[in-house]
Amino acid sequence: MARVTVEIADHVARVTLARPEKLNAVDPEMLEAIIAAGSEVDRDDVRAVVLAGEGRAFCAGLDFASFAAMGGLDPREMVLPRTHGDTNRWQQAAMVWHRLPVPVIAALHGQVYGAGLQIAAGADIRIAAPDAELAVMEMKWGLVPDMGGMVLLPRLVRSDVLRRLTYTARPVGGDEALALGLVTELAEDPAAAAQALAHEVAGRSPSAVRAAKRLIAVAESGVEAAEVLMAESREQAGLIGGADQMEAVAANLARRPPRFE
Repeated sequence: MARVTVEIADHVARVTLARPEKLNAVDPEMLEAIIAAGSEVDRDDVRAVVLAGEGRAFCAGLDFASFAAMGGLDPREMVLPRTHGDTNRWQQAAMVWHRLPVPVIAALHGQVYGAGLQIAAGADIRIAAPDAELAVMEMKWGLVPDMGGMVLLPRLVRSDVLRRLTYTARPVGGDEALALGLVTELAEDPAAAAQALAHEVAGRSPSAVRAAKRLIAVAESGVEAAEVLMAESREQAGLIGGADQMEAVAANLARRPPRFE
């Protein structure tokens, strides 16, 4: 049975972790399926991605039993080799969403622990159920976050908050996660809210949305202001007068929905 499903309709890709009997805990097969799904939705006709989990949880973390069954492997050989550019495969499962050229919206419910939180952190936007539970869970097992969490989580929360979450492994509920900045907003039905937002994004100029994601990445990278200002100008120059921009103008003037090719 597929560990991850991918459905694409109306320019929105819905990627669903599909191991509900294990609360979508990540085993080796799911790890590879998550990475493959990220590659699958990296295509021109996809304008937004919804990342969700089937069943009672988004993702309860790593399935330690399945990885322990691999047995006998040198930990250094498991995590130090770079399998996908600058990441290993565990890191790629989260970073693939961060690096997609289109917005990714995660719909979070139930447990969002460890690996699940790091995968969710790779999304652009996180919509959580009020009763969701989020945790940097690795310390419970005597480990540190190692799936891109230390690239992604510092963009979301203050250093002292990240340290508390990491040192204690204590879960936080939806309200606290929202206050801390771990999630963007709360919704009683996060999957429906994420889908609606994805369709709204997909209705905007696809070239402008992709340009905006690139530009935000530059702005967040810590480079000098001059480089950000030049990136703004380059992206804008590439959009002005283009087919998508002209269609956005025409649609607004005609008070009709845009029709982007």
